[in-house]
Amino acid sequence: MAQLVEFARMNGLGNKILVVDMRGRTDKVTSEAAVALNADPQTQFDQIMAIHDPKAKGTDAWIDILNSDGSKAQACGNGTRCVVQALAAETGRKAFTFQTVAGILNAQEHADGTISVDMGKPVFTWDKIPLAEEFHDTSRIELQIGPIDAPVLHSPSAMSMGNPHAIFWVTSDPMEFDLERFGPLLENHPIFPEKANITLAQVTSRSSLRTRTWERGAGLTLACGSAACAAAVSAARTGRTGRTVTIDVASSPSRQPLVIEWRNDDHVVMTGPAEWEWSGKVDPATGHFTRDEEPEALVH
Repeated sequence: MAQLVEFARMNGLGNKILVVDMRGRTDKVTSEAAVALNADPQTQFDQIMAIHDPKAKGTDAWIDILNSDGSKAQACGNGTRCVVQALAAETGRKAFTFQTVAGILNAQEHADGTISVDMGKPVFTWDKIPLAEEFHDTSRIELQIGPIDAPVLHSPSAMSMGNPHAIFWVTSDPMEFDLERFGPLLENHPIFPEKANITLAQVTSRSSLRTRTWERGAGLTLACGSAACAAAVSAARTGRTGRTVTIDVASSPSRQPLVIEWRNDDHVVMTGPAEWEWSGKVDPATGHFTRDEEPEALVH
């Protein structure tokens, strides 16, 4: 078995993604490889999306997702869009079905280049998110940062989009908050036994939000698709918006928005862009990589 496999550096709204082709192999991208890749400025990433041969009938691939600290992730919407773009370029197909730890994801590339991903159904039950203590209503849980009589952040909406999320509602620009300081404290708060993605969300209209996220296992991120979905669902759930919203990801270098629809069948569909940057070859055991001299598709 050849040591090196093909991979592509991509991004979804600035969310730094490495798409690694592990099809035809039985090994996996190791945590050690992930940490080594993240340590190099060229390959620093938020998530690795490793494409494996399908495990379930009717699916196109099994996607193994790793965070930049080497831990496993259950879901990554921006990364899924990158996988779709890579496979669409390879195959000419527009629709795909993937299996992840979080479940089955259906995705489609549109004529304008944007990609829709069905992220599945949200989960609100406290022990399924999970939370460490029981809350009858998880749309507003007891958690705050700052002085007890004047907290900086408080009463987040908690839910799961295949991974745990806490949405803190703010009335000013999310970029004004010191999320780099608050993020690690909240991600690792004892209320979240599996840690959590921490998002600041500002409602800018009945159909729009502005968000910024501290991502579990990755840290301060330029974008997080599952967090955008969680913010949109939580906004609708608490009556702040309708069930279709446009998300302005405040930290993203791209000003192209995400569109999130919480459909009547309870599925959450995210539509947004993906961008190819460069390709190369990587050792999935060690993270040693080389860059291709000329731009080319992920797989031939």
